[in-house]
Amino acid sequence: MSTNTIRQKTRTQPKPLRRNTGVLKYVQDVGQVTAATLLGTTMLVSAVVAGGLVGLAISFRNLPDVRVLRNYAPSETSYIYDIDGNLLFRLHDEANREVVDINDISPHLKRAVLAIEDSYFYSHNGINPSSVGRALLANAQAGSTVEGGSTITMQLVKNLFLTPERSISRKVAEAVLALRLEQVFSKEEILEMYLNQVYWGHNNYGVETAAQSYFNKSARDLTLPEASVMAGLIQAPERYSPFNNYGATKQRQAMVLSRMRQLGWISAEEQASAQGAPLLIGEITSFGSSSVPYVTDATVLELKDRFGTDAVLKGGMRVQTTIDLTMQRQAEEVVRRHNSRIARMADQMALVAIDPRTHFVKAMVGGVDYSKSQFNRATMAQRQPGSAFKPFVYYAAFATGRYAPDSSIADTPVSYPDGYRSYSPRNYDGSFMGDISIRKALEVSRNVPAVKLGQTVGINNIIELCRTLGIQSPMLPVTSLPLGAVDLTPMEMAGAYATFANNGWHSDPTFIVQVTDSSGNLLLDNTPNPQLVLDPWAAAALNDVLQGVIVRGTARSADIGRPAAGKTGTTDSQRDVWFVGYVPQLATAVWVGNDNYRPMRSGATGGTYAAPVWRDFMRQALADVPVENFRRPSDFVRP
Repeated sequence: MSTNTIRQKTRTQPKPLRRNTGVLKYVQDVGQVTAATLLGTTMLVSAVVAGGLVGLAISFRNLPDVRVLRNYAPSETSYIYDIDGNLLFRLHDEANREVVDINDISPHLKRAVLAIEDSYFYSHNGINPSSVGRALLANAQAGSTVEGGSTITMQLVKNLFLTPERSISRKVAEAVLALRLEQVFSKEEILEMYLNQVYWGHNNYGVETAAQSYFNKSARDLTLPEASVMAGLIQAPERYSPFNNYGATKQRQAMVLSRMRQLGWISAEEQASAQGAPLLIGEITSFGSSSVPYVTDATVLELKDRFGTDAVLKGGMRVQTTIDLTMQRQAEEVVRRHNSRIARMADQMALVAIDPRTHFVKAMVGGVDYSKSQFNRATMAQRQPGSAFKPFVYYAAFATGRYAPDSSIADTPVSYPDGYRSYSPRNYDGSFMGDISIRKALEVSRNVPAVKLGQTVGINNIIELCRTLGIQSPMLPVTSLPLGAVDLTPMEMAGAYATFANNGWHSDPTFIVQVTDSSGNLLLDNTPNPQLVLDPWAAAALNDVLQGVIVRGTARSADIGRPAAGKTGTTDSQRDVWFVGYVPQLATAVWVGNDNYRPMRSGATGGTYAAPVWRDFMRQALADVPVENFRRPSDFVRP
């Protein structure tokens, strides 16, 4: 290279820039600020992470103790049965559930649930980090969701302890609880809790009630086709329910069976057979209606009074009632038939039948049609009994020892002071018969002798007798009380007459024989424990006289071809007519009237309207019951 060339290149070199100190200072400042910002941000993130970890640690420290599940008792459905074990009604709160042992669940169902929900259940410790990836892969291969990412253990703790909120902290808490649960409980215990806890649709919680609803069978009897349907419901019970969309049910079933085949848990032949098998679908059982609603309503009231509402709705009670379902159906049929005959004059009836030996209610009809009126006239309607009240007066007279069935009493005019007026009782026909026997007075239902006896024995003593017999309705000590000037229920009348039938031995009427919990532990035992509350001679004397009411008196239409005792009742305005009667094995009260207290036609009596209802029911109810005679007054010592 020549010197000139070198010089030329030298001349073409750019001149050096002059140093700009202001710009350089700006760049230095920005660098310092950026470094400070990065440092601050890093410290802030670290603080947030550290705070989050501390928060999670505190949160985890406050998580519930899974050991409480050792005494966990989930809410269960209560069942009400008749005396022979026939199911009458099931009742529950939101959750229709019956807890069952893991060994009482079909192996098909356990495998199907594990296949679709957690196929690695027996190999993980509560959480399975790779399960999410496996679930994604399985779902991608199937083209739809066939396996979830949460383990069964995680699902269980979420249902029992956590909210459905979707957040990282909740998911971490779920994992922590799942690990703890697996440390305390065996796999079989966890699976049992899960299958009894999970929601299966239509208010069915737990596998047993779901199996009963979907397939009308116990969970232990589920076949592979049925089990694969059940397992498929867990992800979205209402969507895949055969009650809602049978086509979706079959599609979901195919996914479950395919997953089971993929895992090698069933053969190709079993898969094809299960997929093609017809499904016999049951019916939705949650919140079903009672087959005997007046009875079960009264039973539930008695249960709630004793145990409380929560225990009844959530306690899994097994309630054996006193009701004889055959007798109950007979009572309902008789009431319907007679109501159709007299509906223009009386729109309602009530009937209560009680076994005098136990005071168990054997049948009860609270009205003509429960679907139209749920008011229970047998237990709630307080109506005047009229002359059906007179036996209480006559028993009180016999119990004094001064009167016997053939004692004489005057059926003659009489007046009693009644405030500013005088009260003069009259007989139904307006006549007087003079001196007659007590037997005759009661057989033909004379009013004046009953009022006179009431004054002789004392109105307060009659009220006290009624209380002894279990009558709780309010009573005023008025002169006309012996004629039924009081409002009583058919249940009270039947229970009191049942004590007469049992020669003075009394128990409180009940609808319940016994109550157990779902494990069979006895909660209530109503084994009869009758107490002798009446004088046996006086009771036998009354029974002797009341037989004449049917044989010769006002209730000849109540003749059932065997020894029976009873009394008609009719109010002056014909608003209420009654017949209450009994044999030694069964006491029955029948009331007929109108809910609005409208009078029936003139001349309506207990003998014409109520006694025939009683007769027809008793003939059917006693068809297979041996004839039994009442004990005679001579069998006892007179007071």
